[in-house]
Amino acid sequence: MKKVNIADKLSLFSDHWNPRIIGELNGQHVKLVKLKGEFVWHKHDHEDEMFYVLDGCLKIEFRDKIVELLKNEFIIIPKGTEHRPVADEEVSVMLFEPATTLNTGDTFGNLTRNELEKI
Repeated sequence: MKKVNIADKLSLFSDHWNPRIIGELNGQHVKLVKLKGEFVWHKHDHEDEMFYVLDGCLKIEFRDKIVELLKNEFIIIPKGTEHRPVADEEVSVMLFEPATTLNTGDTFGNLTRNELEKI
């Protein structure tokens, strides 16, 4: 057991849309990621997904609405729900997801990360 300093972990990287694993529990990964710009439309057929905003403003676009998340706010996106994260400025996010979750869900491309770095 050891404590984790989130700010220290965030200082270890500067790229966007590339989640890092900072912890594991009960088959879940705790991830940090920095986002900027538009991600791809996608869905996760078998996993719910939780976005917790640590710093900045994140918009989650759905086909029928947009939800804006500010610092210290989170959203749980139910499995099978198509969505697209958008960050006009850099935002730092913590993700809670099953270890099997692929960041781009059912969509594959240059933003897909098959293997994540543990920091």
